[in-house]
Amino acid sequence: MNLDSILSENRSTIIKKWQEAIIQTYPKETQKFLKKEKSQFANPVGLIITKDVEILFDELVKGEDTEKIFSSLDKIIRIRAVQDFKPSHAVGFVLQLKSILRETLGEGTFSELHLLEDRIDAAALLAFDVYSQCRQQIYDIRVKEVRNEYGRLLERANLIKEIPE
Repeated sequence: MNLDSILSENRSTIIKKWQEAIIQTYPKETQKFLKKEKSQFANPVGLIITKDVEILFDELVKGEDTEKIFSSLDKIIRIRAVQDFKPSHAVGFVLQLKSILRETLGEGTFSELHLLEDRIDAAALLAFDVYSQCRQQIYDIRVKEVRNEYGRLLERANLIKEIPE
């Protein structure tokens, strides 16, 4: 039996364990909410974790579409970047998949499993890039807000003069 068929048989178990591992990174009250609330409007974070972890898993297993991997990582990490996570915790969920796979599939020596783990490592590095971009956007927005705020204050105090043409 090859790795693809084993992963297909265990797909739902692996995805559920991975989703649970991601939810476990949140505080206890948030974990309860993410598990309990099923409405996409009341719980958009839970919906994104549910949908995009599935997409991410499928694309990592196929190893074909880097754009879909990037898109799923972007959705998940964009949320985690604005929350109070350290960078390692924000992107660490990607690497958790490796231990979930080993736990679920056993410690067999699949050469295909090593290739999948390499794709997971590459996705983790991509996740860090996404996280860095999101944090940079947040900092840029903050700087722009501060500049605008000081500019408005200077205008109110009549300390800014327009230069005649």
